[in-house]
Amino acid sequence: MQRRGVTALMGAAMVSAAAFAGWQAGAAEHAAPAYVAKAVANPARPKEDTDRDAARKPAQMLEFAGIKPGETVVDLMPGKGYFSKLFAGAVGPTGKVYAFQPAEFASFSKTPFPASGSVPDAAWPNVVFVSAPISDFAVPTKADVVWTAQNYHDMHDSFMGPADLAKVNAAVFKALKPGGYYVILDHAAAAGSGLSATDTLHRIDPASVKAEVTAAGFKFVGESRVLANPADNHSLKVFDPSLRGHTDQFIYKFRKPA
Repeated sequence: MQRRGVTALMGAAMVSAAAFAGWQAGAAEHAAPAYVAKAVANPARPKEDTDRDAARKPAQMLEFAGIKPGETVVDLMPGKGYFSKLFAGAVGPTGKVYAFQPAEFASFSKTPFPASGSVPDAAWPNVVFVSAPISDFAVPTKADVVWTAQNYHDMHDSFMGPADLAKVNAAVFKALKPGGYYVILDHAAAAGSGLSATDTLHRIDPASVKAEVTAAGFKFVGESRVLANPADNHSLKVFDPSLRGHTDQFIYKFRKPA
């Protein structure tokens, strides 16, 4: 969550733009399903969002998450709605997206939250805003997918309580249909660092995420390396100008047993 000033870590190695460019150029292109391609190409998406597509690779994210037309998707901690709008296009008019914003984020918002249960943007009529304390996470109907991007680590930080992740992950488990998916994208911390970097560097050790989520009853079913960046040595804050937008990110997919 981008709520603090950007400060570089003194003495940390700077990530080479050339090294990142070389890594990115080597990433394989992928032909997405038609409904995914249509969601990404939707002309209603704001330029602020489409300008980020090259780094965020939305088509690969949607396909990896397994989101399909007619489904119900929860965007947990949606920020400005980058992924909510993509999900809305992918699930189509017969599907629904719940954008769940924890009540704890209200104090950081420049504008008041919309009413919980409302449709705040007429351009996206299948996106419903939901808000409650993170410990009370719930949505009105069972979901096919719960997705959270670059914010799972925040739940371990003081401004969130910190949240009781055992309780939150159990609530996500309850909110999903049998066979539903919980997909977590976040900034990777150094292997073995646990939770030590969540508030300082805004990163989390992927192994800690896996341990917490599987403890709630989920089965780990795979990961995507599409947003991996081997040029990131995990020592910089994710807002550092040399790295911002191009951190080493992991995407884990978990399944609720049928």
